[in-house]
Amino acid sequence: MALDQETRTQLIDGVARFVRDRLVPIEDEVATNDRVPDAIVAEMRDLGLFGLSIPPEYGGLGLTMEEEVLVCLELGRTSPAFRSVIGTNVGIGSQGIVMFGNDAQKDEWLPKIASGEVIASFCLTEPGAGSDAASLKTTAIRDGNDFVVNGTKRYITNAGKAGMFTLMARTNPGNKGAGGISAFIVPAHLKGITVSKPERKMGQQGAHIHDVIFEDCRVPADMMLGREGEGFKVAMQVLDRGRIHISAVCVGVAERLLADSVRYANEREQFGQRIGEFQLIQAMLAESKTESYAARSMVLDAARKRDRGEPHSLEASCCKLFASEMVGRVADRAVQIYGGSGYVTDYGVERFYRDVRIFRLYEGTSEIQKIVIARNLMRQAD
Repeated sequence: MALDQETRTQLIDGVARFVRDRLVPIEDEVATNDRVPDAIVAEMRDLGLFGLSIPPEYGGLGLTMEEEVLVCLELGRTSPAFRSVIGTNVGIGSQGIVMFGNDAQKDEWLPKIASGEVIASFCLTEPGAGSDAASLKTTAIRDGNDFVVNGTKRYITNAGKAGMFTLMARTNPGNKGAGGISAFIVPAHLKGITVSKPERKMGQQGAHIHDVIFEDCRVPADMMLGREGEGFKVAMQVLDRGRIHISAVCVGVAERLLADSVRYANEREQFGQRIGEFQLIQAMLAESKTESYAARSMVLDAARKRDRGEPHSLEASCCKLFASEMVGRVADRAVQIYGGSGYVTDYGVERFYRDVRIFRLYEGTSEIQKIVIARNLMRQAD
């Protein structure tokens, strides 16, 4: 159920103030220290940000997809590392339970995820299975009342702080395709789980990714999400929703970069006038505005379709493809507008330039989105 207009406005305005007053001033600190301060994480909990998408009966805000998009647009106006702190709880880490969990699983995990007491991570990608997720090798073999899990998951966001993992593993080794995969809730304290040191990355310092290694890890059978063999379905439905979320973040970042670019163009002078008066600078600003506005419109439309219960996989992939590519172009133009200043750390533009590159890769690369879009079009034509 959607929030009433007054509550929605209060939420969006509160998030915007938090971003402006608390997050933007410490962007450089977080990038330098590769860590979001505990005090900021605590404030995120107090604001209810960990539970944006969790139903109210489990302690969350239960936002519609459109409302979540509006929040993400504001969160995107600062370093994406901050959004990553809550991102897996709001999206891929929790939504398998929301969509496919039974009552006992929801009662056990969703309140803890909504409060931020438990950090949820999503274990799909492997060393040999990225875009080709259906070929994953991690196995979960039934042994009495348990499934014994063996395998390695790669680039898992927030794994170092996770209290639980939504795991995709092959329960039927004889079925090498999607039908052999099942989904599980895996408490992080179980024996046989090792989390690697965080990877060193191009951007988004403060947001951490790890390998997660499962070695004869016994997972109780009642921790399976949905039915056996439904794991790929769980993953794809979770990712459809996540793609709308990420697209909204891309738009927020683009709008931040555009605002910074306009301000700089109004302040910086060359040849006796503000550089914003030069037509070639104006052209870059116009292109960035046009593309970010188009992406915003796409994301809101896709979100509303999901809220109405309409098919939206095609639209979600269109949003992810366009918004992630768009923000890369906006970031590139921002560096160009700033000139030499855009290449040094003092202004933060080069940090955003690096930060946004990952948007074209995770939760489905641009190439995968094109495949999803084309296949949907072909099915619709049959």
